[in-house]
Amino acid sequence: MTDPDSQEGRGDVAAQLLQGELSAVFQPILWAREGALLGFEGLIRGPSDHPLHTPDRLFEAARARSLDIALELRCCRIVIQRFAALRLPGNLFVNLSPTALLHAAGGALDLIGLLAACGLPTSRLVIELTEQDQGRAPGDLLPVITRLRARDIRFAIDDLGSGLSNLGRWLALRPEFIKTDKTFTAGIQHDVLRQQILRSVSDIATVAGAVVVAEGVETLDELACVVDLGVACAQGYCIDHPAAEPARTLWPELMLSLAELRRADTQDGLESSPAHDGAEGRALRLLRRVPSVSPVMPNETVFSLFRHHPELHTIPVVDEDVPVGVLTRASLVERFSLPYQRELYGPKPCSLFMDSKPLIVDMHTPLLTLSRWLAEAEGHALATDFVITARGQYLGIGSSQDLLQALNRLQLRAARHANPLTQLPGNVPIDRQIQRYLASGRKFAVCHADLDHFKPFNDVFGYRLGDDVIRLLSRVLSQQVDERQDFLGHIGGDDFIVLFRCADWQQRCRSMIESFSQGMIQLMVEAGRGDIQGYVAEDRQGQLRHYELPALSLGVVPVEPGVYHSRHQVAQAAGEAKSQAKKRPGPALFIERRAPIGAAA
Repeated sequence: MTDPDSQEGRGDVAAQLLQGELSAVFQPILWAREGALLGFEGLIRGPSDHPLHTPDRLFEAARARSLDIALELRCCRIVIQRFAALRLPGNLFVNLSPTALLHAAGGALDLIGLLAACGLPTSRLVIELTEQDQGRAPGDLLPVITRLRARDIRFAIDDLGSGLSNLGRWLALRPEFIKTDKTFTAGIQHDVLRQQILRSVSDIATVAGAVVVAEGVETLDELACVVDLGVACAQGYCIDHPAAEPARTLWPELMLSLAELRRADTQDGLESSPAHDGAEGRALRLLRRVPSVSPVMPNETVFSLFRHHPELHTIPVVDEDVPVGVLTRASLVERFSLPYQRELYGPKPCSLFMDSKPLIVDMHTPLLTLSRWLAEAEGHALATDFVITARGQYLGIGSSQDLLQALNRLQLRAARHANPLTQLPGNVPIDRQIQRYLASGRKFAVCHADLDHFKPFNDVFGYRLGDDVIRLLSRVLSQQVDERQDFLGHIGGDDFIVLFRCADWQQRCRSMIESFSQGMIQLMVEAGRGDIQGYVAEDRQGQLRHYELPALSLGVVPVEPGVYHSRHQVAQAAGEAKSQAKKRPGPALFIERRAPIGAAA
């Protein structure tokens, strides 16, 4: 094989770069939480078993011969043509340096004409601006980017955080996509600083209207952490390696594995990857992959599918990844059983017989919501299957029977972790919810509620009246929380936890205290003890002393993003705030406003 650095080799290399065999490979980019396909990044490879096979060696050789721009434009053409030839779904991400883009705009490559010749809408192309040339100012690119944006082409900044891919470039170019450097993703589940950086990038992107793609996601642990940080999209070996003919389907199985991992992390008490176990209560858990058909498929072919798959009761009708209806075995058999129906309609498209208004649900639809929709649907919805999608694209189907079984499992699981007296979530769900709130990066307030003098009250008046007091407190707290945003849990005894996300939590706390005091008086009246304002009982040292009726003490800790990093730190701070509240006589609200010592360590 010729040495590429020899005199003869240099000529061979130049010919190889400009005319030799180059091939395109594609790596999928997913919407991280749903597992739905965003698109593919098109990459280039040199000839197999050749020193220039890898892109690094290929472009290094090109730069040494001042052929890098010509090579970039050639690669761009090859990638677009191959993407179109494979009829791959989603968007195509193509790498171009700023200088190569300027050359293309100057006539070296007619992108609009190339896309039209390949039958690709311009809206499916995303140009990733690389930093292979270091001297181009963003201002040079703005007129070109503006012209291409007017034709619906979108842009991404590649490898944010490395080299020149910085916030200034983001500010100047305002790309639609931000791809973060793989440095920030490697081992992110173990590194709080990496998590904070990626969370901050995602927050800025939300304001800028951009979509963040985390590159270099190589393990399920990294993907779980990226999802929990709120990053929109992910790309890396964990999802798939670059391939000449990549998988065209979505990746629900990967999302199921991710859900299992995150749920296991929660149950094992792991904190390296913030847990979010909501997937078990979503429609994704019911997903079954079944064959789908196009609207133009003949009814006879669909009938054959049913005949060869006796386990199938429903076949979805899908048009370009979008579900448009369903065909059921019962309805098709019934139609074909009528005289001459099979002969007349067997060759005709199945869209004639399909149910064009099936129940279609997103993979993240809560199971309780799904059960309500089925119950409220017209006809025999409870006896039929429903279609599950991800961002509107077909995934599979679910059945009512599977739904009922899943709801039963969830109820049994909730009962295991619920307090038997109040039926409120117990310690395990409380811990999960605190960790979930921490992972979200949004501020919240944790409130520890406790009753003053409850033990002597219980000793004097008996456990039945004591249980009534606990149930009263449960009702008061439940009435004052915003069930759309807040979380209420029962630690045990007279200890409760409220996680506030509503803005008016201070007023709600004051209302809790006032409502409990009034409710306590009413409870004593109903118990025939309305004349009792206080009582005498032994204290913990065995000495008789006078006690007031139980009063509510609330200790609240506002939790700012990045200050606490585990549920243990939050629980300890809330417990200390509660202790401060109980030092005050009578009903009390204590709000911890001091900066925590060592909480962010």
